[in-house]
Amino acid sequence: MAAFHACVRRFSHLGLDLGAKSCIFKYRSEIIYYTITALASLPDTHQMLRQTLKDWSDKELKPIAGKLDKTAMYPKEQILQLGQLGIMAVDIPEKYGGAGMDYLSYALAIEEISRGCASTAVIVSVNNSLYLGPLKSYATEAQKQQFLVPFTKGDKVGCFALSEPGNGSDAGAASTTAKDGGDHWILNGTKAWITNGHEAEAAVVFATTDKSKKHKGISAFLVPMPTDGLSLGKKEDKLGIKASSTCYLIFEDCRIPKDNLLGELGDGFKIAMKTLDAGRIGIASQAVGIGQAALECALQYSGQRQSFGKPIAKLQAIQMKLADMELRLESARLLTWKAAMIKDAGKPYTKEAAMGKLAASEAATFISHQAIQILGGMGYVSDMPAERHYRDARITEIYEGTSEIQRLVIAGALLKEYQVL
Repeated sequence: MAAFHACVRRFSHLGLDLGAKSCIFKYRSEIIYYTITALASLPDTHQMLRQTLKDWSDKELKPIAGKLDKTAMYPKEQILQLGQLGIMAVDIPEKYGGAGMDYLSYALAIEEISRGCASTAVIVSVNNSLYLGPLKSYATEAQKQQFLVPFTKGDKVGCFALSEPGNGSDAGAASTTAKDGGDHWILNGTKAWITNGHEAEAAVVFATTDKSKKHKGISAFLVPMPTDGLSLGKKEDKLGIKASSTCYLIFEDCRIPKDNLLGELGDGFKIAMKTLDAGRIGIASQAVGIGQAALECALQYSGQRQSFGKPIAKLQAIQMKLADMELRLESARLLTWKAAMIKDAGKPYTKEAAMGKLAASEAATFISHQAIQILGGMGYVSDMPAERHYRDARITEIYEGTSEIQRLVIAGALLKEYQVL
């Protein structure tokens, strides 16, 4: 019932009817693990959350998404609003300041935010899954009070520092090192492509503590920002998701307290892989949201654009494109929801998360491409959002594991499942 009352507090000001019958939370794992058939219908509370964030996104994000993209401006006010709604810490327990909801709720939230602005969505996603996620699972109580609780309301965000300039998908090849300095750790090295880097006030950083053990010699650390010995690289000028900052983190004899080790020594690779599994559900949801926005743009335009005396939506060539776009979008959405539900059920979900991300990211690229084709010349100019959707979609096939890596993850799980190798 505590979750119910929290729901009432968060959404009552939006004018929703939160009757007890329709707002009984069905987010606990023993209830949320539906069969594939049940995916056709979300529980009432999830539908309410989805509609609430759709309305909020239409009002607060869609009107400014183009400006955020052109100016690369961090959406501070919108992130604060999302924090007030509990969306910056969706599945974090209420006792730590989170919303206490499930991962399906998180997936739905990211999808609807992405419909309005993909940049804002990735800021939310990184704080939820990549920063707070490993803290929820591995932090001590003292670490949670210092590094988790203050990051649930949107006024502070965190980041996740795994990638390096030379390792890319080889996460086990971390050249950043952490040496034991007695009562502290000394970090040296460079982390690359760090989302939220310029706004973050803390980072989960992965560094090698024993090179001889290879990936078993990697450990995770909690680094406050700013801190002596840590500097930021320039804010990268990117193809898309421009309103989210991306930069290098450069460690030069950066000293952090000994108590800032996250989990056990040598657990870093395991922590990173588990975190990325969960993060891929968020990126899949982002891709679904981008795809939905691109489809809606194409539908609206095709219904208004006249050719040969009738809307182009009446042309079979356009209808074929729209049908293919919708088919890929709904397929990706269901795979993504399935992965979230399996995670909520406490079941292994590595393969499903990879399938969701692969399907959704490639669907988003395809759908946004087809939207530009439908809009023609109008799709190529920034007066319409179609070209932004295309640019934003492209990164979803790259970060948190490329499409090639997702295929390897899926194939590996499949071969193990069928005992082929």
